[in-house]
Amino acid sequence: MRLRLPIAIVAALVVAEAAAALMRPRGLIVPLDVAPRAYFSAAQIEKAEHFRSGQLWLLGARMAIELGVLVLVVARPPRVLLLPRRRKVLAGAAAAAALSVAISAATLPVRAIARERAKDVGLVTQDWTGYAADVLKSTAIGAVLAGAGGALLVFGMRRFGRRWWAPAAAVVIGFGVVTTYLTPIVLDPLFNKFTPLPAGPTRSTVLSLAREAGVDVGQVYVMDASRRTTAANAYVTGIGRTKRVVLYDNLLKDFTPREVRLVVAHELGHVHHRDVPHGLLYLAIVAPFGMFAAARLGERLAPRDSLGTAAAVPAVVLAVGLIGPAITTISNQLSRGVEQRADQFSLELAGEPEAFIGFQKRIAVTNVSDPDPPALASFLLGTHPTTIERIGLAKRFEP
Repeated sequence: MRLRLPIAIVAALVVAEAAAALMRPRGLIVPLDVAPRAYFSAAQIEKAEHFRSGQLWLLGARMAIELGVLVLVVARPPRVLLLPRRRKVLAGAAAAAALSVAISAATLPVRAIARERAKDVGLVTQDWTGYAADVLKSTAIGAVLAGAGGALLVFGMRRFGRRWWAPAAAVVIGFGVVTTYLTPIVLDPLFNKFTPLPAGPTRSTVLSLAREAGVDVGQVYVMDASRRTTAANAYVTGIGRTKRVVLYDNLLKDFTPREVRLVVAHELGHVHHRDVPHGLLYLAIVAPFGMFAAARLGERLAPRDSLGTAAAVPAVVLAVGLIGPAITTISNQLSRGVEQRADQFSLELAGEPEAFIGFQKRIAVTNVSDPDPPALASFLLGTHPTTIERIGLAKRFEP
C-alpha cells in the first residue's frame, strides 16, 4: 500500500504536535510588543544581524553537506557495504561508525568557518590546538555511539524483522534517560572543568531562592566556559543524583549579583516544574511514532534485500535525518513555552523586572545575539523566546 509511508510520517508529526500542545505550559503571559531600537543601538542590531545571518547560512550548508553525504552513500552504496558478511552485527557497527566519521570530516570546513566568524566578533577564546583536541574527542565519542547504534540496529532487524522499530524506540528512550543521567558526570567533564559553587554571597543566594521556591536544587557547579568563549549562560542538567545547576564562570565574572540572581531563579524554575523529566516524557511519547516512520522510509531508501545487513544502516540514518528535523521544529514550540514559564518564575520569585531587562540587553550584546530574529528562523530553530519577547514579558511585571 503506497499510502503507508506518508501516513506513517504524518502520524509521527501529528503525535509530536499533539504531545507538544498537551505539555505546553498553561497561563503564559503575553509579552508586551516592544521595539528593538528602544533597547539596542543601530550598530548593535546591525552587528548581531550580520553575524547571526551568516551563521544561519553556514548551519544550512552544514545540514546540506550531512544530507548530501547520506544521499550519496544510499544512492551509490560502497561495494564494501554490499559484500556478504558473516558477522553482520559487527559490520553494522563499522558502517555506522565510519559514516559518523565521514560526516564529521565533511562538515569540518564549514564548522571551522563558523568558528572563525565567532572569533572575529570576540566570542571565541580557545586556540586552534584546543579546538582540534575538542574535534577529535567529539568525533571519537560520536563514532563509538554511532557504532553501538549501528550494531543494535542490525541486531534488531535480524531478530525482529520489519518490526525492529518497536525495540529501537525503546532503545532511543532508554538512551535518552541514560545519557541525561550520565552526561553531567561522564561526558561533560571531558570538555570542561566543573567545580562546586564555593561558599559566599552567590551560593547563599542560590540556597535562599531554592528555599523560597520550595525546590531541591541538587548541586550547583561553575563551569570554566571562559577557556573557550566569552559568552555567558547557565543551564539545568541531569536527573536524580546527577541533577545540577551549572553556571558559566563568565556569568559570575561579568554580570552583577542582581542579574545572576535572576538567572539562578530562571534555572530553579526548570527544577520546580521538572522540565528535564518532562522532556524525557515527550521523547517517550514521540519516539515510537518517529521510529516507525523512519523504519518505513528507510525500507524505501535501502537496497533491495538489505534488511539486517550493514547496507541498511545508511538508509535508516538518512530517514532519521529527514524526519528528525521536522519533529525537532515541533518540539521547539514546547521548548519556547517552557523557557517562557521559567522566565515568569524568575520574575515572580526574584522580582526586579528592570534588572531582568538590563540582563537581557547585556547578554544579547555579550553573546552577539539577534534581539529580534526573522520569524521563520525563530519558528524553525528557536528553543527560547527572542530577546525582545523576554524584555516584553518583563515589562508586564513593571509597576
